[in-house]
Parts: sequence; C-alpha cells; structure tokens
Amino acid sequence: MAVALEGLKTRQVSIERRTGRAGYLFLIPWLLGVVLITLVPMLASLYLSFTNYRLGGTPEWAGLANYRRMISDPTFAASAVVTAKYVFISVPLQLGFALLVAVTLNRGVRGLALYRSVYYLPSLLGGSVAVAVLWRQLFSSDGLLPKLVGKVGIHMGSWISDPAHALDTLIVLHVWTFGSPMIIFLAGLRQIPEELLEAARVDGANAIRRFLWVTLPLLSPVIFFNLVLQLIGAFQAFTPAYIISSGTGGPANSTLFYTLYLFQSGFQNFEMGYASALAWVLFVVIGMFTAVNFIASRYWVHYEN
Repeated sequence: MAVALEGLKTRQVSIERRTGRAGYLFLIPWLLGVVLITLVPMLASLYLSFTNYRLGGTPEWAGLANYRRMISDPTFAASAVVTAKYVFISVPLQLGFALLVAVTLNRGVRGLALYRSVYYLPSLLGGSVAVAVLWRQLFSSDGLLPKLVGKVGIHMGSWISDPAHALDTLIVLHVWTFGSPMIIFLAGLRQIPEELLEAARVDGANAIRRFLWVTLPLLSPVIFFNLVLQLIGAFQAFTPAYIISSGTGGPANSTLFYTLYLFQSGFQNFEMGYASALAWVLFVVIGMFTAVNFIASRYWVHYEN
C-alpha cells in the first residue's frame, strides 16, 4: 500500500513538472515580446536621452544637456500647456458625460443592447485616422457644422484654423469617444444592490440624494478605474492633433500636443536624443499623476470590504 502511494505521488509530481514546463513554454513568446519589443527599446531610449543623437548619426554622450534644454525651450512649454488643457478639460467632461448616459441607460431603456453598441462604436474609431480626417472636414470653413449653424444666422467660420477654438475641436472629439468608460460605468451600476437604493428611498432620500450618497460611493472604484485609464490615454493622444493640424500643431501651436512635438523632434528634425528625453519626461509625468491618483483614492474610493 505504501509503495503504491509513493508511486502515485511520484507520478503526480512528474505530471506537475511537465505541466509547469508546458506553461513556461507557452510563456516564451510573450516574454520575448516584452524583452525585445518593450524593455530593450525603453532602455535604449533611456540611454539615447543622455546623448546628442541625430537619426543616422552616432550617439555622443551629453549628460543632462537634453533635459536642461527643455527648461529654455518655448515650444516644449507650449506643448506642455496645450496637453495639460486637453487632459484636464476633456477627461472630466468625457467621464461626466459617460456617467450621465450610463445612468440613463441603467433605468431600463428598451433596446439597451443596441444603444450600448451604438455608443461604444466611437470609442473604437475615435483614435483612427479616418475619424480624425472626418472631424477636420466637419469643422473646416466649408464643413457640415458651419453650414448647419449658418442656416440659422450664426457664422462660426473654421474652428480648426482659429487658435481660440482649434483645441476645442479635439476636446469635443475626445468627449465623443465616451463609449468605453460608459460601458464600464453601466457594468458598475448593475452591480449596485437594489436593496440599498430601496432602503434609502424608504428613509426619504430623493433621487439626487440616492445618487450622491449611495450610487456614487459604491461606484467610486469604477470611477477611479476609468479616471486612471482616461488620464493615461489623454496624455498619449497623438493622431487627432496630427491629422487636424496636418502635423504642424497649428494654428499658432494651439493643437501642439506633447506627443506631436516629440514626433516632430524625432522624425522631422531627426533629433532622436532630444526626442528620447521628451519621451522619458512624459513617462515620468504619467507615472506621477497615476501615483497621485492612487494615493488620493484612499480618501474617496469606497470598497465594500
């Protein structure tokens, strides 16, 4: 009996080892991808950020010269301001609108599956070249929107050629892609226990109070999740600004996103060392804002446990 048990244990250990080896074998392509496609280029760009390197040339060590150059670079400052405006205006508006639509759909709208699909579609297309081209045509001087408002006596002109409104078109485009956070909000709303809302209703809380004191606290983890994702995505926005401004960031640098300036530095001016430094500054900034969000979440995000 003891011999049989020992043999069974030996076979079980052998099976577990073979299973473990098979798992590591399936992980090899992913690990190679992480190392060769992500880790190695990141380390190479970190090195290049400390060099004077023009595309096609030889990197020459320059220490912190690229980072010191940013301090006196007016275009760097302009792109940072434009990106900050875009992020801190478009993300709250998008999340607020997504939550509003999710709350409305959660009330039991007929044809919910159709509405979810229709509202989610812009999120799939919002960062595409085709939608950016369509958006440029929509807000150009002879576009659909100026023609429509012109029929009621409002002459708005071309927003994309007006420095005061060019960034607004990109903000509207970002808000329009509210479908992805809306779907996540809707899933979170479906997880809120109905008995809690009913108890608040019995205690005399009206709809606004139920939303503020029951729905929002229970939905706060989902809000936090969407906030982190959308902040990271907004800082990395590139395609809409590139297409609408034809790669210039104009007019008057009003749509010069940080990523667009990074692209110009690296692939138009061929200053790969400076572009690498710009990329690492963006990486650090995104990391800082993400860390701040996680720290602040301790004070406003409510978890049931």
